[in-house]
Amino acid sequence: MADLTHIGPDGRARMVDISAKADTEREAIATGRIRMAPETLARALSRDTKKGDPLAIAELAGIMGAKRTADLIPLCHPLPLTGLKVEITEAPEGGALRVIATARTTGKTGVEMEALTAVSAACLTLYDMLKAIDKSMVIEGIELLEKSGGASGSYRKPASA
Repeated sequence: MADLTHIGPDGRARMVDISAKADTEREAIATGRIRMAPETLARALSRDTKKGDPLAIAELAGIMGAKRTADLIPLCHPLPLTGLKVEITEAPEGGALRVIATARTTGKTGVEMEALTAVSAACLTLYDMLKAIDKSMVIEGIELLEKSGGASGSYRKPASA
Protein backbone atom coordinates (compact mmCIF):
# COMPACT_ATOMS: atom_id res chain seq x y z
CA MET A 1 0.00 0.00 0.00
CA ALA A 2 1.21 3.49 -0.79
CA ASP A 3 2.29 5.74 2.05
CA LEU A 4 -0.69 7.44 3.65
CA THR A 5 0.73 10.95 3.38
CA HIS A 6 -0.36 14.12 1.66
CA ILE A 7 3.25 14.78 0.54
CA GLY A 8 4.35 13.04 -2.65
CA PRO A 9 7.86 11.81 -3.47
CA ASP A 10 8.45 15.12 -5.23
CA GLY A 11 7.57 17.07 -2.05
CA ARG A 12 4.31 18.40 -3.47
CA ALA A 13 0.85 18.10 -1.94
CA ARG A 14 -1.36 15.26 -3.18
CA MET A 15 -4.48 13.39 -2.18
CA VAL A 16 -3.62 10.19 -0.31
CA ASP A 17 -4.11 7.04 -2.39
CA ILE A 18 -6.54 4.88 -0.40
CA SER A 19 -7.36 2.44 -3.20
CA ALA A 20 -5.74 -0.53 -1.40
CA LYS A 21 -7.69 0.05 1.84
CA ALA A 22 -10.72 -2.10 2.62
CA ASP A 23 -14.20 -0.67 3.00
CA THR A 24 -15.33 -0.73 6.63
CA GLU A 25 -18.19 0.76 8.61
CA ARG A 26 -17.08 4.05 10.13
CA GLU A 27 -18.68 6.55 12.49
CA ALA A 28 -17.57 9.84 14.01
CA ILE A 29 -19.20 12.09 16.58
CA ALA A 30 -18.17 15.74 16.96
CA THR A 31 -19.41 18.60 19.09
CA GLY A 32 -19.14 22.35 19.48
CA ARG A 33 -20.83 25.24 21.29
CA ILE A 34 -21.93 28.76 20.61
CA ARG A 35 -22.07 30.97 23.70
CA MET A 36 -24.55 33.84 23.76
CA ALA A 37 -26.38 36.29 25.98
CA PRO A 38 -29.29 34.86 28.00
CA GLU A 39 -31.90 36.74 25.97
CA THR A 40 -30.38 35.45 22.72
CA LEU A 41 -30.44 31.89 24.04
CA ALA A 42 -34.09 32.29 25.04
CA ARG A 43 -34.99 33.52 21.55
CA ALA A 44 -33.09 30.67 19.91
CA LEU A 45 -34.76 28.07 22.13
CA SER A 46 -38.18 29.62 21.39
CA ARG A 47 -37.44 28.60 17.76
CA ASP A 48 -39.13 31.81 16.65
CA THR A 49 -37.04 34.65 15.25
CA LYS A 50 -37.57 37.04 12.33
CA LYS A 51 -35.41 34.73 10.20
CA GLY A 52 -37.32 31.58 11.21
CA ASP A 53 -36.42 28.63 13.45
CA PRO A 54 -32.65 29.00 13.98
CA LEU A 55 -32.19 25.48 15.37
CA ALA A 56 -33.95 23.71 12.49
CA ILE A 57 -32.13 25.80 9.89
CA ALA A 58 -28.74 25.24 11.56
CA GLU A 59 -29.33 21.47 11.78
CA LEU A 60 -30.07 21.43 8.04
CA ALA A 61 -27.00 23.60 7.34
CA GLY A 62 -24.86 21.12 9.29
CA ILE A 63 -26.10 18.25 7.15
CA MET A 64 -25.57 20.21 3.94
CA GLY A 65 -22.10 21.31 5.06
CA ALA A 66 -21.00 17.76 5.86
CA LYS A 67 -22.05 16.65 2.39
CA ARG A 68 -19.68 19.30 0.94
CA THR A 69 -16.66 18.55 3.16
CA ALA A 70 -14.43 17.47 0.26
CA ASP A 71 -15.19 20.82 -1.44
CA LEU A 72 -14.19 22.78 1.68
CA ILE A 73 -11.18 20.90 3.11
CA PRO A 74 -8.18 20.55 0.80
CA LEU A 75 -7.15 16.95 0.01
CA CYS A 76 -10.16 15.50 1.85
CA HIS A 77 -11.71 12.50 0.06
CA PRO A 78 -15.35 12.78 -1.05
CA LEU A 79 -17.33 10.20 0.93
CA PRO A 80 -20.71 8.58 0.41
CA LEU A 81 -22.35 9.33 3.74
CA THR A 82 -24.74 6.60 4.83
CA GLY A 83 -26.08 8.59 7.75
CA LEU A 84 -25.74 12.05 9.24
CA LYS A 85 -27.52 13.53 12.24
CA VAL A 86 -27.12 17.02 13.68
CA GLU A 87 -28.71 17.87 17.03
CA ILE A 88 -28.78 21.26 18.74
CA THR A 89 -29.72 21.58 22.39
CA GLU A 90 -29.07 23.92 25.28
CA ALA A 91 -25.58 23.22 26.63
CA PRO A 92 -25.61 21.50 30.04
CA GLU A 93 -23.50 24.31 31.53
CA GLY A 94 -26.04 26.90 30.31
CA GLY A 95 -25.43 30.09 28.38
CA ALA A 96 -24.83 28.28 25.10
CA LEU A 97 -26.22 25.98 22.47
CA ARG A 98 -24.47 22.64 21.99
CA VAL A 99 -24.22 21.05 18.55
CA ILE A 100 -23.58 17.31 18.18
CA ALA A 101 -23.08 15.70 14.77
CA THR A 102 -22.89 11.98 14.06
CA ALA A 103 -21.61 10.94 10.63
CA ARG A 104 -21.55 7.40 9.21
CA THR A 105 -20.17 5.76 6.09
CA THR A 106 -19.00 2.45 4.75
CA GLY A 107 -15.79 3.28 2.97
CA LYS A 108 -12.01 3.38 2.84
CA THR A 109 -11.49 6.45 5.03
CA GLY A 110 -13.08 7.99 8.09
CA VAL A 111 -15.82 10.54 8.58
CA GLU A 112 -14.20 12.68 11.26
CA MET A 113 -13.93 15.68 8.94
CA GLU A 114 -17.58 15.37 7.92
CA ALA A 115 -18.74 15.37 11.56
CA LEU A 116 -16.49 18.36 12.37
CA THR A 117 -17.65 20.23 9.27
CA ALA A 118 -21.30 19.61 10.21
CA VAL A 119 -20.71 21.13 13.65
CA SER A 120 -18.84 24.10 12.18
CA ALA A 121 -21.54 24.83 9.58
CA ALA A 122 -24.30 24.54 12.18
CA CYS A 123 -22.52 26.90 14.60
CA LEU A 124 -21.85 29.44 11.86
CA THR A 125 -25.48 29.27 10.78
CA LEU A 126 -26.66 29.86 14.35
CA TYR A 127 -24.41 32.92 14.45
CA ASP A 128 -25.87 34.15 11.16
CA MET A 129 -29.46 33.53 12.30
CA LEU A 130 -28.97 35.30 15.65
CA LYS A 131 -26.42 38.04 14.93
CA ALA A 132 -29.11 40.74 14.69
CA ILE A 133 -29.84 40.03 18.38
CA ASP A 134 -26.27 39.39 19.61
CA LYS A 135 -23.06 40.02 17.67
CA SER A 136 -20.90 39.03 20.66
CA MET A 137 -21.63 35.28 20.38
CA VAL A 138 -18.58 33.00 20.57
CA ILE A 139 -18.16 29.70 18.74
CA GLU A 140 -15.92 27.35 20.71
CA GLY A 141 -14.95 23.82 21.57
CA ILE A 142 -15.33 22.20 18.16
CA GLU A 143 -13.81 18.77 18.69
CA LEU A 144 -14.02 15.09 17.91
CA LEU A 145 -15.72 13.12 20.69
CA GLU A 146 -15.35 9.64 19.26
CA LYS A 147 -14.77 7.61 16.13
CA SER A 148 -14.95 3.96 15.22
CA GLY A 149 -13.91 1.82 12.27
CA GLY A 150 -10.90 1.74 10.03
CA ALA A 151 -7.33 0.59 10.52
CA SER A 152 -6.65 3.05 13.34
CA GLY A 153 -9.50 1.58 15.41
CA SER A 154 -11.68 3.39 17.88
CA TYR A 155 -11.12 6.68 19.68
CA ARG A 156 -13.01 8.26 22.55
CA LYS A 157 -12.05 11.67 23.91
CA PRO A 158 -10.72 11.22 27.43
CA ALA A 159 -12.88 12.65 30.20
CA SER A 160 -11.72 16.07 31.35
CA ALA A 161 -9.69 16.04 34.56
